Amino acid sequence: MAPRVLPLPRQHSFCPPTVRNPFVHPGRLSAGDKLREEGMQNMIVLQGIILLPLRAICIAFIVLLAWLFASIATFRHPGKGSVPLKGWRRGMIQTALSCLTRTLFFVMGFQVKVKGKVANLLEAPIFVAAPHSSFFDAIITALTGMPSVVSRAENLSTPVFGTILSSLQPVAVSRQDPDSRKNTVTEITKRALSRGQWPQILIFPEGTCTNRSCLITFKQGAFVPQVPVQPVLLRYPNKLDTVTWTWQGYSLKELCAMTLCQLFTRVEVEFLPVHVPTDEEKNDPILFANRVRQTMATALNVPVTDHTFEDCRLMISAGQLTLPMEAGLVEFTKISKKLNLKWNHVREQLDTFAAIASASKGGRIGIEEFAEYLKLPISDVLRELFLLFDRNGDGTIDFREYVIGLSILCNPANTEETIRMAFKLFDMDEDGTITEDEFASIIQSALGVPELDVSMLFKEIDADDTGKLSYDEFKNFALKHPEYAKLFTTYLDLQRYQLDMLEEDDIESPEVKHSPVRKSAIPVSETTPTARNKVCPEGNEEDNSSTSDKKDD
Repeated sequence: MAPRVLPLPRQHSFCPPTVRNPFVHPGRLSAGDKLREEGMQNMIVLQGIILLPLRAICIAFIVLLAWLFASIATFRHPGKGSVPLKGWRRGMIQTALSCLTRTLFFVMGFQVKVKGKVANLLEAPIFVAAPHSSFFDAIITALTGMPSVVSRAENLSTPVFGTILSSLQPVAVSRQDPDSRKNTVTEITKRALSRGQWPQILIFPEGTCTNRSCLITFKQGAFVPQVPVQPVLLRYPNKLDTVTWTWQGYSLKELCAMTLCQLFTRVEVEFLPVHVPTDEEKNDPILFANRVRQTMATALNVPVTDHTFEDCRLMISAGQLTLPMEAGLVEFTKISKKLNLKWNHVREQLDTFAAIASASKGGRIGIEEFAEYLKLPISDVLRELFLLFDRNGDGTIDFREYVIGLSILCNPANTEETIRMAFKLFDMDEDGTITEDEFASIIQSALGVPELDVSMLFKEIDADDTGKLSYDEFKNFALKHPEYAKLFTTYLDLQRYQLDMLEEDDIESPEVKHSPVRKSAIPVSETTPTARNKVCPEGNEEDNSSTSDKKDD
């Protein structure tokens, strides 16, 4: 089959990443992978019977001991987190809790290998650790002298663990506070610039757990203070992965039980050289974050992607709509910035996409589903419109292509002015309403299909069943169904094109200058070929994109 020729150049920055879903675990172990041989399986069961209860008892004892030291260190301390711990209080946290944390991981069977040198407070006020894939990543705190961390405010009220966490004086994030993100960055900046008054800060800039197959977008909080940061890498080189905790995969209890049943679990922690920001990076936190991320990705030998936490939310929503979970992975933050999209709008588009793709396999839209959704026959114009959505030319539309297509190709045409002009074009007798015959004649001309039944589509737009479309009905439908925008305006573009050609002829031929020309007098047969070429003019994608849309990745 010959490759399809795309009529428009495709921006490389909109191409989907060539990595697997970073937010899911590879899956539950199959019967063969669950330790393959019967003898080994029996050995693991035996290990679990012996190791699990012993380790659980030791863990409980160590946690209670850590709680005791944390309670002593924070007893009657003023400020409740607003004043840094000093003197013997801070010394107790750094010494006792660090030692107990190391002991805890040793009891759980972790064999920790450390590479590189840990920077002191003056060298790097902030540690940035990645990839973040498990709650076991907390091992870094013991290796760095129990620095402060960023944590949800709700965690501080958890019995026992809340007291231990409070002793680290975390930067608390409150979901109820609308200014939480701003306040968190302000607090991180204040501590990072305190010249040693506050301890170092440990931040996982990815903001959510992944499967370590790539590094997703780094949040800017660690890079806004404009101070040196030390990148910290995490690796778990184990044949059996019992630590990865993602949005789809093993639960917290399952991972804990599986890990405690292993004789040992390897973890490597590597401290890279401190990254001192340049003047350019100080003025641009995004550039600072991206360069640190690229340095870490190179050392890990993994790719980088523009996925964020919002993609997790879309992924879960896609699953709830019986779509493949990967359908929601559109690199939301990147696309939303380029196309000025809002979360609620994209979430609504996911609902529509799911409704169209429900009849197809694999959660993708083919030309048949596209035509059925639009209640229109498959024609040359519809194929060209479909091709404008189908960015990679594989004959189907995924959700990413659908979002980009609507934003770049349809929304610019769905302005109030354009909709009003299109309505006037449909309203041939200028009585303020559109009849089914008027509607059919324009759609037939735009699609180049002389015989076309548009009754179903007309009834869908005719909300009050009067047999006539008011401007409000036409506008509401056009705004709610932007897929029709190009079809509604194709004929309008034709008229402009024809009038421009006639005006040029008037200039060249003065004798026809005063000849009256009515738009409705243009024969369908003459306009049909042009209609197929005017669905989207050459270069339209670039012209309709915003300034930020033209930036390189």
